[in-house]
Amino acid sequence: MRWLTYLVKCLLAGFLAMQIYFALQIALWIVFNPASTSFQRAERWRLCSWYWSCPVYSEWTPYKQISNNLKRAVLVSEDDIFFQHKGFRIEDMKKAWEKNQQKAQSGSSSKTALRGGSTITQQLAKNLFLSSEQNYLRKGQEFMIAGLLELTLSKERLFEIYLNSVEWGEGIFGIGAAAHYYYATTPAVLGRDQAAALGSALPSPKCFDKPQYCRKSNIHFPTRQDFILENMDRVALAPYPTPKNSK
Repeated sequence: MRWLTYLVKCLLAGFLAMQIYFALQIALWIVFNPASTSFQRAERWRLCSWYWSCPVYSEWTPYKQISNNLKRAVLVSEDDIFFQHKGFRIEDMKKAWEKNQQKAQSGSSSKTALRGGSTITQQLAKNLFLSSEQNYLRKGQEFMIAGLLELTLSKERLFEIYLNSVEWGEGIFGIGAAAHYYYATTPAVLGRDQAAALGSALPSPKCFDKPQYCRKSNIHFPTRQDFILENMDRVALAPYPTPKNSK
C-alpha cells in the first residue's frame, strides 16, 4: 500500500507540474509569439527527419494585418460563434458524443471514435501542446488547456495565434505562408474568393494542397467555398457587447 500511495502521489505531482508548465507557457504568449507548435514540430520531423533543409514554411502576421475576409471565412468554416462562447460548444459536443457512441456500438475502433465538436480554442490547444492521437485522455487534457487559454488570452490573441499556426497544406503553417504559397500575396489583401478558398481548406488542408491525400476525403471544396461565401457577412469579429440594464 505504501508503494501504491507513493506511485499515486508521483503521478499526481507529475500531472500538476504539467498543468503549471502549460499555464506558464500560455502566460508568456500574452507578450511573445509561439515559436512553433507541437503539431508543426511533428510535421517537420515527418517531412525532414534530421535534414536541416526542409520544405516547411511559416511566417507570422500580426492580427491587424490579416484581411477581415480571411477572418470571417475561417470563422464560418471552423467556429462561427468563436467570439461568443467560452471555449466550448456544448451542443456540438453532445452531438459528437452521440455519433461516437453510435460508431462504437457498430464495432468501430475506439481509437478513432472521437471526432467533431471542437472549437477553435480546442483545436489550438491540441495543435500547441498535444498529439493528433484520438483518445479520451488526450481529449480531457485538451479541455483543460482550452480553459487555460480562454482564461489567460483575449479572443483576438487566441484567433491571431490560431491563424498563424494552423496547417494550410503539407508543410504550410499560418496565413502568412499560405497567402504567399497559394496567391503570391500578403494576408492583408486577400479577397473574398481567396479567403473562402483558404477557409474551405481547413478541414483537410493536405487534401486541398495535394490531390493524392484526397482518396479518403469526402470534402467537396468548391461547394464548401460557396457556403463560406454565402455566410461570411453573418459572423461577428468581436464579442457581442453586454447590454446595459435599463433603469
